[in-house]
Amino acid sequence: MAEVKDQLEIKFRLNDGSDIGPKSFPDATTVATLKETVVAQWPRADKENGPKTVKDVKLISAGRILENNKTVGDCRSPVGNFSGAVTTMHVIIHHQVTEKEKKKKKPKGDLKQNKCVCLCFGARC
Repeated sequence: MAEVKDQLEIKFRLNDGSDIGPKSFPDATTVATLKETVVAQWPRADKENGPKTVKDVKLISAGRILENNKTVGDCRSPVGNFSGAVTTMHVIIHHQVTEKEKKKKKPKGDLKQNKCVCLCFGARC
């Protein structure tokens, strides 16, 4: 019975509303390990838009972005962890920009980009 108490049932909610899990993780499991699970179990149909590495994944639980070095036990909410309850962690994908991609985005030469701003100040009498 002590083993079950030291574990947390987690499901990962993806941006399209689908879920990975639920799966049980020991309290000593790190957030980095959870991210590895997400990358490994990402739906095959969406591999193109899915995370390539753990660095592309951010996990959010109880409104907080979880740090890689934290454990599942550290992330437990003091309220609402009932026996048999499933914790939902939201998955955000943020692809890392490579140096090659950064160079593509820079304008070539000394061309200035036009920026237009419109302000309307209307006064009624």
